[in-house]
Amino acid sequence: MSNAKPFALLAVPDDEPPALAGTPLESRARELADRAEWHTTRPANNQETIERIREADAIINIRSAVPFPREVLEACPNLKLLSVWGTGVDHVDLAAAEELGITVSNTPGYGAPYVSEHALALALAVSRQIVQNDRRIRDGGWAAGYIDELYGKTLGVVGTGAIGRRMVQLGQGIGMNVVAWTFNPTRERAKEYGVEFLELEELLRVSDVVSLHVALTPDSQGLIGRDQLALMKPTAILVNVARGAVVDEAALLECLQQGRIAGAGLDVFEVEPLPAGHPLTLLDNVVLAPHAGSMAYNGTMRGLEMSIENLERFAAGSPVNVVAQGFRT
Repeated sequence: MSNAKPFALLAVPDDEPPALAGTPLESRARELADRAEWHTTRPANNQETIERIREADAIINIRSAVPFPREVLEACPNLKLLSVWGTGVDHVDLAAAEELGITVSNTPGYGAPYVSEHALALALAVSRQIVQNDRRIRDGGWAAGYIDELYGKTLGVVGTGAIGRRMVQLGQGIGMNVVAWTFNPTRERAKEYGVEFLELEELLRVSDVVSLHVALTPDSQGLIGRDQLALMKPTAILVNVARGAVVDEAALLECLQQGRIAGAGLDVFEVEPLPAGHPLTLLDNVVLAPHAGSMAYNGTMRGLEMSIENLERFAAGSPVNVVAQGFRT
């Protein structure tokens, strides 16, 4: 019986902060390759990424902030499989991957309970002024006036994949009236989800909280821009746990600075990590999180396990969760 392992070199170029390293899953991943190269610092640029993965025939990608454009993929002549931890693959040139024969897989659905819970927490933190009141108390102060409630208000869910659908349930669970928008609404989906689909403009007009849950694609990039923000109520809250580029960040910043909406809860940004001293950090009507929506321990472990299962299934000749189909063997 052969003891040959399915991959010659497994590369993990971007495990910072460490998510997979140091867990029992790390040894399971290492068992799939003759050699593994693990990096617990993030590459500074595309050239450094190439240096870390040039010889790999399999990659586990931990951080979506590390891109895989054509120039990176072209520099990896042995690469058969890029296994992305996460649902979003907007940082990977999928067309180039297919052209080059590289299979790309992701881990859909695993984070739905955790990311939606995070979105609700951000909405509550903004509406209940959790961060501001915490600061007031630490500075020796006390409450500074009324806070807002979500009960009985309208939640607009933009995007109804696994995460958005769970967000619908959470909103309904705390007594909100929930409406939704998706690229592909149907009566059957509306009935199944127990929600009314509206046109995006109408959803923005009527919602007290707008929560974004769309994948980043050419169609969704800049989906919420200056014109869309202008439709929102001055008392409304915007929550983004999708991707930073779904929102025109400059337009949102201006909107928040001028008080044209009440506030925002943001887990994602156009540039990540968010640069020190960014104007968003100076606003007291914004709650910021470090792209941590799916970082609950149980969810993280399941998502990472799926990324390893993708390698195992590919090696067995039955790939799953494929978003770009390659042909290298």
